[in-house]
Amino acid sequence: MPELPEIVALEQFLVEHAVGAVVGRVDVAALSVLKTFDPPATALSGRDVTGVGHWGKHLGIDCDGLWLITHLSRAGWLRWIDEPSAAPPKPGKGPLALRVNLFTPDGATPAFDLTEAGTKKRLAVWVTKEPLLVPSIARLGPDALAVSETEFAELLHGTSQRVKTALTDQGLIAGIGNAYSDEILHTAKLSPFAGTRTLDADQTARLYSAMRATLGDAVERSVGQDAARLKGEKRSGMQVHGRTGEKCPVCGDTVREVAYADKSFQYCPTCQTGGKILADRRMSRLLK
Repeated sequence: MPELPEIVALEQFLVEHAVGAVVGRVDVAALSVLKTFDPPATALSGRDVTGVGHWGKHLGIDCDGLWLITHLSRAGWLRWIDEPSAAPPKPGKGPLALRVNLFTPDGATPAFDLTEAGTKKRLAVWVTKEPLLVPSIARLGPDALAVSETEFAELLHGTSQRVKTALTDQGLIAGIGNAYSDEILHTAKLSPFAGTRTLDADQTARLYSAMRATLGDAVERSVGQDAARLKGEKRSGMQVHGRTGEKCPVCGDTVREVAYADKSFQYCPTCQTGGKILADRRMSRLLK
C-alpha cells in the first residue's frame, strides 16, 4: 500500500510531469472505481492541469478547479506511460481502472494509469470541486509530517488504543500505514501492543522523533524516483517490515511476525519487547 512518503513522491512526480499539460480523453476501465458521478470524469477533458496535492494517503490532481482525487488503497498504483496506445482500453481487462491522457506543451501525449492488482477492488476515484467534500478526506487527522510534537502527544494520549493501531488510525494521524508503523515502532524501540495511555513523556517523544525521522528519510529517498521504482525503493529501506525470519540490522535477533485477519506486522523482540515473543493469533488458532 502506498503510504505518505510514496504519495509525496508521486505528488512531486506529477508536479514535474503533468502540471502544465491539458487533459485529453479520460478512459474509465472499471466503473466501480468511480465514487462520484456529478460532475462526470469526462468533465476533466480539455482542462489544464494546474496543481497537485495530497491529504494523508489521498492524491489529488487539480484540473483548473476540478479535482481528480484517488486513494490507491492496498493494491493500487499510479503508472506513467510516455507513449500510450491510441485506442481506448477495454473495460474489465487486467488491473487498469482508469487512464488519463494528456497533451503537454512540448507536443507529447503521455498518460497515467490508475491500476489495482488482485481481486479485492478498493481503489477509489472522486471528481469534485472541493477535496474536503470527499468523506474520507474530511475525516482525516493532521498529516504525520505536519503535526507538532505537542499536538501529537495530545492526540496519542487522548485515545485508548494499542500504539500500532493509533499510528495507523487515519482519523488520528494521516498518512501512516502498516509498513511504516512497523518501522517507526522499531526505531522508537516500542512494542506494537503498548497502550497509548501508558506511554510516558520520554517514550512519547521518542515515538514522535522516530515518526519524523522514518517518514522524512523515506520521503528523501523516494522523491525524484521514477514512479515505477517507488515500490522497490520502499521495500529496500525497511528494517523489519516484510523481513520475517531475517536478522534485525540493529541487534541481530530474528525478526518476528504477528498475523491477524488478512494482515501481519513485524517487529524485533530484543529491540522492542524486552525479548518477549508476541502471540501470533494465526499460530494460536492452529495449535488449538
